[in-house]
Amino acid sequence: MKISIADGSNYFRGLLILIRKDHEITQPEVDHMVRIGKLLGFEKEFVDNCINDILDNEYVADTPPVFSAPDIAKKFIKDGLAVALSDNDFHPDEEKWLVQIVEKNNLSHQWYLTQKQDVIFNSHHSHRLEVEDMEME
Repeated sequence: MKISIADGSNYFRGLLILIRKDHEITQPEVDHMVRIGKLLGFEKEFVDNCINDILDNEYVADTPPVFSAPDIAKKFIKDGLAVALSDNDFHPDEEKWLVQIVEKNNLSHQWYLTQKQDVIFNSHHSHRLEVEDMEME
């Protein structure tokens, strides 16, 4: 699936905001973000700087991303759940952020709950990221 640069940037920014919601960034979250950044085509140095600076960067607004298509928003939510649950601690502020994105992108809350249960149930398996099927134009 080809996505716009705007959607790719929103995807990465939205996940960066997600990992700062609990005020700590764990190694599993870092690993996911590095992988996602690479898959989206961002330079490693840029990705590393973003991850290292996100906790203290007050200029990255907590505005929920709105994607150009529901399919992209759904992929984001699935990856967001995988990232948030990667440290085995789903902080309430992380969930609140994902629910805001569900609402802003007009996705079903029931769909979200189903996806959340799926990620929790399959967390012991290696989780394939949705971003693996995307490429920025």
